[in-house]
Amino acid sequence: MRIASLLPSATEIVCALGLADQLVGVSHECDYPPDVVADLPRLTRSAIPPGLTPAEIDAEVSARLRRGESLYLLEEETLAALQPDLLITQELCDVCAVAFGAVCEAAIRLPGNPKVISLTPPNLASIFDDIRIVAEAAGVPERGERLVAHLRARLDRAAERVRALGGPRPRVFAMEWLDPPFCAGHWVPEMIALAGGEEVLGRAGEPSFRVTWAQIAAAQPEVILLIPCGYNAEEAQREWDALPKPAEWERIPAARTGRVYALDANSYCSRPAPRVVDGVEELIRLLHPEAA
Repeated sequence: MRIASLLPSATEIVCALGLADQLVGVSHECDYPPDVVADLPRLTRSAIPPGLTPAEIDAEVSARLRRGESLYLLEEETLAALQPDLLITQELCDVCAVAFGAVCEAAIRLPGNPKVISLTPPNLASIFDDIRIVAEAAGVPERGERLVAHLRARLDRAAERVRALGGPRPRVFAMEWLDPPFCAGHWVPEMIALAGGEEVLGRAGEPSFRVTWAQIAAAQPEVILLIPCGYNAEEAQREWDALPKPAEWERIPAARTGRVYALDANSYCSRPAPRVVDGVEELIRLLHPEAA
């Protein structure tokens, strides 16, 4: 089977299922596993100009969405030349990948009438369901079941580790965008809960949304996680350091104690893929340094 992936999480799932050799093309954002994706054709490109600050990106995205314009463009000629049998996309987030409708329209024009599957996981359980969906579509359902069982066993061990630690659950604000600030939603609050924390603003199973610094200060987080979507830890830290801090900054417990951590969002938080389990394990280390 020839598989085309239009989002990083799908690429990671395909590879975790042992199907890397069946990938024929990936999105422009796919960067993992690096040895697999390095030489594969890129099937999408961003319509957002490079080099913008987080505030400028937010403004550009908002303007394009208001005008009904896509944030990503599909390389249809490349896709047609690859003749995929299976095309994997998503319809969970308007700012994460090529619009689902655009993919379906393109698929009609492709040779061979490829099957299109869409991944829309609002929470951790749905991420595991999507692994099964990809495995089933690729003809290897047993691999999906084995992978899900392995990931669930790791989460069970993580939860047991947190229970053994005991003690208070730190109040956490996971920041999915830096300027303006957005709280994290979907599976991230669940990850924080599994790691022994309490997300103070984000809502499990729901999209992220914009918040004010007054709201953040009122929530009194003891830990702030910098996880802007699409950034690694170094990039997130660099952007954060460049931002002026709000007037409310010194009223926030995490600011006073220095418990503000930049994470590799691409690896640990943003992508609904197997590495979210790595993210839970990393969060335990950050939220409970005594466990290290």
